[in-house]
Amino acid sequence: MTEDFAAVNAELEARGFSRWVFKLERIKALLDLLGNPERAFRSIHITGTNGKTTTARMIESLLRAHGLRTGRYTSPHLRSIVERVSIDGEYISEDDFVRVYREVAPLAKLADEKYDESLTYFDVTTALAFAAFADAPVDVGVIEVGLGGETDATNVLGAEVAVVTPIGLDHTEWLGDRIEDIADMKAGIIHKGATLVTAEQEPEALEPLLRRSAQVGATVMREGKDFGVTERYLAFGGQVLTLQGIGERYEEVFVPLHGGHQAQNAAIALAAVESLLGAGLDAEVVREGFAQVTSPGRMERVRTAPTVLLDVAHNPHGMAATVKAVSEEFGFERLVVVIGVVADKDVAGMLELLEPITDQLIVTRSTNPRAMAPAKLTRIAEDIMGEERVQSEPSLPEAIELAVQRAEDASGITLGASGVLITGSAYLVGEARTLLVRE
Repeated sequence: MTEDFAAVNAELEARGFSRWVFKLERIKALLDLLGNPERAFRSIHITGTNGKTTTARMIESLLRAHGLRTGRYTSPHLRSIVERVSIDGEYISEDDFVRVYREVAPLAKLADEKYDESLTYFDVTTALAFAAFADAPVDVGVIEVGLGGETDATNVLGAEVAVVTPIGLDHTEWLGDRIEDIADMKAGIIHKGATLVTAEQEPEALEPLLRRSAQVGATVMREGKDFGVTERYLAFGGQVLTLQGIGERYEEVFVPLHGGHQAQNAAIALAAVESLLGAGLDAEVVREGFAQVTSPGRMERVRTAPTVLLDVAHNPHGMAATVKAVSEEFGFERLVVVIGVVADKDVAGMLELLEPITDQLIVTRSTNPRAMAPAKLTRIAEDIMGEERVQSEPSLPEAIELAVQRAEDASGITLGASGVLITGSAYLVGEARTLLVRE
């Protein structure tokens, strides 16, 4: 990391990560000063509770396979902020990040002077991404919402395609604790004349999406009605799917990711690309696009003997998908789980889902200041799993080392049938990935 890049990181972090009033005036003012870079490219906008980043990566890969130049903006990052901004499938370089930031920063200060609250870390990073995409230039931006939808900084786009992945409870302190309220906020990314591509949703989540679509005259494409997964079988390194698209059936599509939820993400991604480019894509190009997909920290195998998996599940909705994938695809006879969570999450809900597949739970934490203290997490875990299965190790490196040792030392276990799952938050998985993966 260069001194300039470190200084930019510090400046961004000093802006803070949240605000009291969610309005788009500030980000619009900054983008106006930048010459409205968000208007320089077509866009697909993605919201939902889980699966957004992987779906964005799939959409991007499919678009690139079709010869389009892409910009991808996702959050949060695992290791470095440059992961949030990708051009043509490659993270922006630290030097380019600094260069674009230096163009954006003085204009951000001008915008700050107009309002009581300054632009946040996410606001400025969003503007930076749009400026980088316009500068590249890119043909299509694949943009993930940061929080909610309607008042999120990314919702200046007026995207042609609005994608909604499965909706569940998360960020309830900001979005509310009713599914219909959360869905109503997320429906705000559906704009006049757009196409909505939505995952199969609970009725209370679907109704606000359909209502908003009717209000703005959006075309609606629903999983299970207009597109979906018709066949799925496991294969080495992933799964093979038959996908019913909006206008075509695509067979023998290999997706190098684990879990039925990733099959669902693939169907959604394909429908989104068909909505942008037109139904009935070339099947070989579709296969090529999916075969190139990667999604770090999402059911990612980073070691064998024992198998070590990283997964960013951080709410019960996501953890249910993770538990199902681990159970169906890995068949561990012994599983050691390393968990660390952010303090405001539904910890008990996640632990209750993990309980049936967990032989030993090692409680730890990330360095993020919002991380729950291991002592508190341990008490909650012991109530659910019992003291004999729970151990606390506040140091993440030592927690991973202990988990691997416990998995390796398992007597009476078939060779290769023990594993380690590191999960609970993107922050924890990012730090674990730094320790375990060389790039």
